Amino acid sequence: MGAPTAVGVAVSARRSGLLIATAVGWLVFGTTAGAQPLERFTLLVIGASGESRYETRNEDWRGRLITALRNQRGFQDDHLVVLAETPGPGVGRASRDGIRDALDALTARMSERAVLHIVLIGHGSFDGVDAKFNLVGPDLSASEWDRWLAPVPGRVVFINTASASAPFMQRLSRPGRTVITATESPAQRFETQFPEFFVEALADQAGDTDKDGAVSVLEAFEYASRGVREWYRQAGRLATERALIDDTGDGRGREAEAAGPDGLISARLLLGAGPVRDEAERDPSVMPLVDRREVLLEELARLRAGQQTLTRDMYAAELERLLVELATVSRDIRRRMGSD
Repeated sequence: MGAPTAVGVAVSARRSGLLIATAVGWLVFGTTAGAQPLERFTLLVIGASGESRYETRNEDWRGRLITALRNQRGFQDDHLVVLAETPGPGVGRASRDGIRDALDALTARMSERAVLHIVLIGHGSFDGVDAKFNLVGPDLSASEWDRWLAPVPGRVVFINTASASAPFMQRLSRPGRTVITATESPAQRFETQFPEFFVEALADQAGDTDKDGAVSVLEAFEYASRGVREWYRQAGRLATERALIDDTGDGRGREAEAAGPDGLISARLLLGAGPVRDEAERDPSVMPLVDRREVLLEELARLRAGQQTLTRDMYAAELERLLVELATVSRDIRRRMGSD
């Protein structure tokens, strides 16, 4: 075969762009509350505060976030694990042992179709080599978090709202995980505003921008990012934090307003605790289609993560193949469910 002509390349590019737009429209906007894992678990960790004013603020965020989770349909107490500086009824200690015990217990209950959301609220630090999240007693580094999460089946959504959280992106990102950090650099070590707006996004459905009755992980991230920018603007201060999201597994991530593939999967994930009534529960006959869609989305994430290892033509051809099948599978699901 001869080299592709400029016209051929342009046509292929336009076709790929159309496919991407169509697939994103079907997969993101059409299924925010759709192809959910069968069960969702949440581990909420409120770290060491250091000062009473931070303790008061962190406890407020904890209360509001728990309330938002409890207000969700299908919430179950045993799917939510809360660890804090001061333990009490239904609340464990935010220590290394507390986290290890919680992860072991949750891992034993999860299947490959479950998702574990981990939300860290508190302070972080960076020693020039690795970032840590401050706990009661010895802190836990990003590298240790990565090792401890390795046995977890299903998807992990890891949200670190603390200062100096950026290195968690590089350490934890891989296919099958969504990672959100409040900062883009470990040098951003001042207290963060991100958790205030992240909690606000979930409380009272403030982050439900597409008005479908649910706040996706992506919507919460984008809402919080906008809130942080506006907070610094109104304060007349230079922003010292820029949040990142990665769900392709490449470890780079992107800011909310930046273009990029990160977010396709997060737009379909809902932070919560309890079983989810997805398409397969309403009509078991669509289970093979739902499973196939999940496989294709993971393949798409891996393809985009490894984009630099492929030639442009190889990447474009594989991307087109995946998007065409994703569009077909999503269309078939919608027709089965009577929403097409």
